Amino acid sequence: MRYRFTAVVGAAIVAAAAAAAIVTMVSVAGQTRPAPPAAPAARRSRMPDGKPNLNGIWQAVNSANWDVEDHEARQGPVTALGASFSVPPGIGIVEGGTIPYRPEALAKKKENQANWLARDPEIKCYMPGIPRATYQGYPFQIVQTGKDILMSYQFANASRIVYMSPAKEPSPSQFWMGWSFGRWDGDTLVVDVTGFTDQTWFDRAGNFHSDELHVVERYTPLDADHLTYEATIEDPKTFTRPWKISMPLYRRVEKNAQLLEYICVEYAEELMYGHLSKRPTP
Repeated sequence: MRYRFTAVVGAAIVAAAAAAAIVTMVSVAGQTRPAPPAAPAARRSRMPDGKPNLNGIWQAVNSANWDVEDHEARQGPVTALGASFSVPPGIGIVEGGTIPYRPEALAKKKENQANWLARDPEIKCYMPGIPRATYQGYPFQIVQTGKDILMSYQFANASRIVYMSPAKEPSPSQFWMGWSFGRWDGDTLVVDVTGFTDQTWFDRAGNFHSDELHVVERYTPLDADHLTYEATIEDPKTFTRPWKISMPLYRRVEKNAQLLEYICVEYAEELMYGHLSKRPTP
């Protein structure tokens, strides 16, 4: 009888634990994962002016740098690297699934994709541009002051200043990272970016834009360690209408989290300029 009672109590404890676990689970695409705990109130910090404190190191976790649209896994461009440089599958970040290219621009996109290794600015260590720098796969840092906001990116040591001046000034030139002006819409940081060069891409799949690119970004805090990133993209030379991307951004919470230098120019010099170097006489 004692053993039966022990077994019944043990079964009840297991059942109660299972029920508690079920309560803390949420369904995602037919699977389950633990519900994220609420952010501690003490970490929901704000700046002295009452605006959300976005200071920190952030990173996107997706495969959008390979292709912002839905894509299947496929062989990479360098067969000798096997699976280590194959293209992973990924769910796109483009709302609606497809970029609305003009017919002539879509033809150029396919040409870019076929000549990726020769044309992708990333391979040459050019600054990635906006919005690609956000989801390129490397961390970036937001430094928020009482006036303007600095965004620094690990790849190619790229950076930009988001001017929070209410008087938006036109871009004085074309820039790899654009010309950024910000404002607050409630707790959302809205960044209007113009003044782009046409030399950056959106990903490694050849998706591109012209120098008329206009990007409006929205950074919305979900809790202490997560942001929702959205970007509306316009370019009448390239697209038939505006389109939008969105994704979560995650705070790097390691105790030693920091932005490291990735000065990649030296790794691209031989590729770009090797043919100009002197060759030894036979």
